[in-house]
Amino acid sequence: MHQDAHLIVLDKPANLLAVPGRGEKNHDSLSVRVQALFPEALIVHRLDMGTSGLLVMARTLEAQRRLGDAFARRQVHKRYVAIVQGELQSPEEAWQTIDAPLCVDWPNRPRSKIDPVHGKPSVTHWRSVAEPEAFPGLAEGFLRPAVPHSIIDLEPVTGRSHQLRVHLQSLGHPIAGDLLYGDADNHAMAPRLLLHAYALSLPHPETGALMHWHCPTHFDLLDGLPQYRTLQVPLAQRGLDRP
Repeated sequence: MHQDAHLIVLDKPANLLAVPGRGEKNHDSLSVRVQALFPEALIVHRLDMGTSGLLVMARTLEAQRRLGDAFARRQVHKRYVAIVQGELQSPEEAWQTIDAPLCVDWPNRPRSKIDPVHGKPSVTHWRSVAEPEAFPGLAEGFLRPAVPHSIIDLEPVTGRSHQLRVHLQSLGHPIAGDLLYGDADNHAMAPRLLLHAYALSLPHPETGALMHWHCPTHFDLLDGLPQYRTLQVPLAQRGLDRP
């Protein structure tokens, strides 16, 4: 974790809400746990409940405003790794682009869908990754069962609800363990959504300096909700290569 007087960067576990949901049973969330230690902490963006990885919170209203502006101006860059159903390859691991507008599928909420007429612009860069060693934490046997699959590196340009999940489904390769967009075979691949936000780059809200964080992937930890360890694990910083 990174923390200073202006922001906190955390590693959200899978199967934990980013913010409280409706009802007492959905109150537990990353923001609630962080605010128990840092009462002033403010949410800036979210990850789906099933998605693990890097999430930033602000420690002042001004930092929240500046970070929100950075997201709006697309000065924030995020990278994800996903395990998808079936064999999906990009030529020589080159970056490919999905440009497909998205909107909420209101009759089937909380699902989203591609809609060329009513959807908002939504763009995702992706490439296949040949070697699991490219992402620490991808242990042998991380899938249940070991069926055809692909490791995909992702960078969203926009940040629509369920964007990565719907865009990959549109290619015919939903993310493994996706209870909303996968079929029964997909659900059998893993007991969690195999999507992890492993890298984050943004301008510091006070200094403007470009900050980088990297967070190991732990898809091999599949025995339920992992212990909340974010506040004890430092995150290594490194640069991001992007398309």
